[in-house]
Amino acid sequence: MRLKINGIAIIFTVNDVSRTEQFYRDYLGIEFTRNTEEDGSVWLLTKIGSDTELMVFRGDPRPGNTPGVVFGLAEGGIDTVVDSLAAAGVEIVTPVSEAPGGWSADFHDADGHVVSLFQSADLPRVSASSDQLAP
Repeated sequence: MRLKINGIAIIFTVNDVSRTEQFYRDYLGIEFTRNTEEDGSVWLLTKIGSDTELMVFRGDPRPGNTPGVVFGLAEGGIDTVVDSLAAAGVEIVTPVSEAPGGWSADFHDADGHVVSLFQSADLPRVSASSDQLAP
């Protein structure tokens, strides 16, 4: 069985969320939805097309750590996928960890880029199929 990806998110880590929101609105016409966490931190979300999300979080924007690319797992099974990647010799950068609304993990691709996976909290973390990743 092939892994089913249900979308992609591009995540920017920025020094100033409001400045970034203004830049993308004024120069590219992108309107964001502002989201506020319990701790008062604000992050931005918009959809580009039907399957691509653009997200902005406050953080340390160093070259190489932003923007990030996140693939959404349509059927869950993030633990199974990450275990399969590790068994195949893929370097896991961040093991499965809690993320807003679900679970995420990071790994290096063949060229050393950090790539992330995300699955919703309402999906199972373990896949019933042991052959979820096909080479």
